Amino acid sequence: QVQLVESGGGLVQAGGSLRLSCVSSGSIFSFDAMGWYRQAPGKQRELVAQIHAGGNTNYAGSVKGRFIISRDTAKKSVYLQMNSLKPEDTAVYYCNAEHYTLGNVYWGQGTQVTVSS
Repeated sequence: QVQLVESGGGLVQAGGSLRLSCVSSGSIFSFDAMGWYRQAPGKQRELVAQIHAGGNTNYAGSVKGRFIISRDTAKKSVYLQMNSLKPEDTAVYYCNAEHYTLGNVYWGQGTQVTVSS
């Protein structure tokens, strides 16, 4: 009943920028947290950035200062502005949403980000 749809991935050169979007739909009125994870080939999925309902954010150390997460609470959407992209950022990026009371976690299908050197 809850669907997260990512968009905005693609192929860019190092130093470029991309803006990822995740739009949710379904019966859930709101989420306690939304964020972005990524998984590169041969590596485990890792948290990139997360934003909570109150606006608090956290970032992976590797992206802090380069990426900015934002949200539109009314639209139950989350965005990731990625600047100064590096080849190491190449991965499939997944949107994530969490509802603590229900104890549910939701995932998008992923969007590929490829950064060439």
